[in-house]
Amino acid sequence: MSPLAWMAWTWPTALFFIAIALILVSFTLLQQVRPTVPRVGILGIETTRGDRVFISLLGSAFINLGWLAVLGPPLWGALVLCLVYAACVFRWV
Repeated sequence: MSPLAWMAWTWPTALFFIAIALILVSFTLLQQVRPTVPRVGILGIETTRGDRVFISLLGSAFINLGWLAVLGPPLWGALVLCLVYAACVFRWV
């Protein structure tokens, strides 16, 4: 019996949530070492590193849902779009 069977998870789903947890832990540690300085980007609001992570994750969810609705699986192309989107959010937001 798989260790993920108790919740009917697949390994890709588990890896996704592990990656999110690692991002949160690393950004928490980064905040302790180098406190973030809020900045105003193209949205016209002050954002911190954590805000930009949240905006990236939320936008990535919509990118993946849109990809599934229009093109269906696999999601490798959506992953590339999400990485580009996240890079843009961290650069300009």
